[in-house]
Amino acid sequence: IAAVVTECARPVRAFLCLEKSMSEKDIDVLARTIWAEARGEGFAGQVAVGRCIRNRVEADLGSDGKPDWWGEGYVGVCQAPWQFSCWNKNDPNRPYLTGAKAIPETEYARAREAAVTAMTSKDPDPTGGATHYYSTTMASPPKWTGHPARRTTKIGRHIFFKDVP
Repeated sequence: IAAVVTECARPVRAFLCLEKSMSEKDIDVLARTIWAEARGEGFAGQVAVGRCIRNRVEADLGSDGKPDWWGEGYVGVCQAPWQFSCWNKNDPNRPYLTGAKAIPETEYARAREAAVTAMTSKDPDPTGGATHYYSTTMASPPKWTGHPARRTTKIGRHIFFKDVP
């Protein structure tokens, strides 16, 4: 995995450097979100969740240049109310995301690597442009999975969708 960039901030690993526009907070919040939402997935599944979030960051709903309802930037998208349940005040993962409890170091390092990969990859999007997903561990699919939402793929225990109203 290598990011092609002209300038690098501090490296995450010796072989990976960060694009200048990526802040440490963006990477950290995305890594914590990936850990909470997909820690039971393989690396590809974690990258897919990160890529879905990247798709929201890069989207401009309505092509109007105005802020979108699901937030702006990685921090805004991840922490927007009721978008990624792990950030909800009543979610048991939240203490880990806020730093009140420590995420195990090796798990965080893996989620961080997945976050940087999702943010910098020039490879085709494994989610097919998805902006939403849900875990098959849920009792039933969310209501938003109906028409006109389109299922794009299933990676691990996550089913991805685009064109969600």
